[in-house]
Amino acid sequence: MKKQSVGGQAVIEGIMMQSKNYRAIAVRKSNGEIELKKERIKSWVQDKKIDKIPFLRGGFILFETMIQGIKSLNYSSEFFMEDDEEEEDAIDKFLKRVFKDKANDAIMVVSLILAMILSIGLFVLIPTIISGFFGLFIKNNIILNLIEGLIRILILILYMLGISRNEDIKRTFMYHGAEHKTIYCYENDLELTVENVRKFTTLHPRCGTNFLFIVMATSIILFSFFGWPNILLRVVMRILCIPIVAGISYEIIKFLGKYDNILSKIVAYPGMMLQRITTKEPNDAQIEVAIKALKAVI
Repeated sequence: MKKQSVGGQAVIEGIMMQSKNYRAIAVRKSNGEIELKKERIKSWVQDKKIDKIPFLRGGFILFETMIQGIKSLNYSSEFFMEDDEEEEDAIDKFLKRVFKDKANDAIMVVSLILAMILSIGLFVLIPTIISGFFGLFIKNNIILNLIEGLIRILILILYMLGISRNEDIKRTFMYHGAEHKTIYCYENDLELTVENVRKFTTLHPRCGTNFLFIVMATSIILFSFFGWPNILLRVVMRILCIPIVAGISYEIIKFLGKYDNILSKIVAYPGMMLQRITTKEPNDAQIEVAIKALKAVI
């Protein structure tokens, strides 16, 4: 069978795996059983052939990936909402009351909007406000953009360290590690068994954590060309440039996944180090979930 390009994402007590044509979500339920959902991928990015256009495709793929990621998380959470319905938050209850059968779609849209607002607030608004104070005594535009970028990276690291202290997030990071190890096993042409998967590292160059760091680094270089205007214009420009940054970053992450040389290792190194926060060594039960999800899509 021809080797396929596969990727994935950790979800609540499970893993989503995706190949070119299929997506599968495997979840370890409270009773110990593994629930598997498999579906053929319907991608408007692929349908419109946008995924064939370098640099333009990155922004569209990022947006589509966010939507599918939230859908996968919502699907996995349903198994545990059934166990404890009273923990359902007020927003979910309100949306279900208003939208009824379309409640899950509404929840997904609200989740996406909130995620984008949080991301813009943390990684655009706060860094440019803080770095603006340096503009009082530093007049070099390149240095100011560099300071803003470093603040953005610092916030990312502190955010990752902060959420990693939560026990539920720790388990999600273990599933993240299981996803990477299983994909490595497949890429190295070994049989997908717990024993074989366990041999591999949890750090993978084609990871979303790497993508986040590359986005940060790319934005530093790109924003340096726009000078240092007033804060309102800076925020607007940074938001408008998100698709451009995503497009460039996507091509870099594709390069890292395709080549294994000194240049690719240097570029991937910072993101690989960040994965020491976002991936943890999984247990055998979590590896079994990853194997089931991966086998379903290949």
